[in-house]
Amino acid sequence: MSALDPAARTKARRPSRPAALLLAALVWAGCSLSLRPHSLPDPLAAGWRGDPVCERLHEDAALRVLRCSFAPGVGHERHFHPPHFGYALAGGRMRVTDERGPREVEITTGSSFHSAGVAWHEVLNVGDSTVVYLIIEPK
Repeated sequence: MSALDPAARTKARRPSRPAALLLAALVWAGCSLSLRPHSLPDPLAAGWRGDPVCERLHEDAALRVLRCSFAPGVGHERHFHPPHFGYALAGGRMRVTDERGPREVEITTGSSFHSAGVAWHEVLNVGDSTVVYLIIEPK
């Protein structure tokens, strides 16, 4: 067989079947792990010092709506978010900690945001007013 033979070149580039299966398994595992929030609770299951901070207002096959309330000094333990839309029913000052580190943000009443999802974060109300969010998660 000649080095110029196209069949020889094609065959030489293909990984062996066991190598291809291993590669496929690693890709699948990596994709599935990156899509899973590991063992963290979602916003409804996460609370603060054993007490819930979010309540389910509505859930059906298309979406879930949560209202999350944080009195001064109250936070939300580490959790993940699927893609969602958020609306501030009542604003205030929150400390957010995520992979970028802690930062304080001022939430304006009536402000809104959209997120493609959050792998993890935790928040703490560091202001003097109760902060209330509406979280809408499409399914």
